[in-house]
Amino acid sequence: MSDRLAVRKTYKLFVNGAFPRSESGRTYEVTDTKGHFLANAAWASRKDARDAVVAARAAFGTWSGTTAYNRGQVLYRVAEVLEGRHVQFCEEVSAGEGISNSRARAAVDAAIDRWVWYAGWTDKLAAVLGGANPVAGPYFDFSMPEPTGVVAVLAPQQSSLLGLVSVLAPVLAGGNTAVVVTSRERPLPAVTLGEVLATSDVPAGVVNLLTGDAGEIGPWLAEHDDVDAVDLTGAPAGRAMELERLAAGSIKRVLRPPVEEPDWTADPGLSRLTPFLETKTVWHPMGV
Repeated sequence: MSDRLAVRKTYKLFVNGAFPRSESGRTYEVTDTKGHFLANAAWASRKDARDAVVAARAAFGTWSGTTAYNRGQVLYRVAEVLEGRHVQFCEEVSAGEGISNSRARAAVDAAIDRWVWYAGWTDKLAAVLGGANPVAGPYFDFSMPEPTGVVAVLAPQQSSLLGLVSVLAPVLAGGNTAVVVTSRERPLPAVTLGEVLATSDVPAGVVNLLTGDAGEIGPWLAEHDDVDAVDLTGAPAGRAMELERLAAGSIKRVLRPPVEEPDWTADPGLSRLTPFLETKTVWHPMGV
């Protein structure tokens, strides 16, 4: 029997394409569903959230200006790297969610397929959600979807990978950048996803992942003046109304949390793409 010691992994935040520790120096224990220790994760602070918003804003111009086709290619590359880490994700999902290996494999398969699905939507949104509008006058009138901006996402607490992908991928597909607060009790797949993003073609700052407590970080993100929209899917119980009120201070788009935990395996349609898109209408005189 080998007496070799395992190489313990240090789980950090993912901000602006790098893996910093929390500036607060705080960490917390991550355990499996039976209470067995899995890892220590960084506990993000207000300063970490602020740094993540700054990074997301700086990356927004480049990401939103990328052609829809190229954005889809970049997101598809993420799915390729996800596939390469399939075994690791299965282990983390199984341990974190307390499910069998077969169910974990199904969840990881669904997450990868969901990412590919949203990658395929990037160059179809304009055709489906935009169009030429009939007007009474000598004008051309076109409506086109555009990204909202920086989106703060409170990820689902129960579904550590499939739920996370289901809320993050549509934000990116529309051309937005994201600051994500991961599941507090099940953050390990999210940290590994950060490693996937860092080794794919996604520009630094487009996705920023904060481990810690959504109840602590959520209010700071909701009231931040440079956050344009908030997805409250993973908001702590009884806190959604408070977060929505804080978001109203700077007029953000708010996606309210579902009444019950969604079936993340169901076809999402466009329900998570449209909340973070604006419709821009352009008028142009005919004959000019």
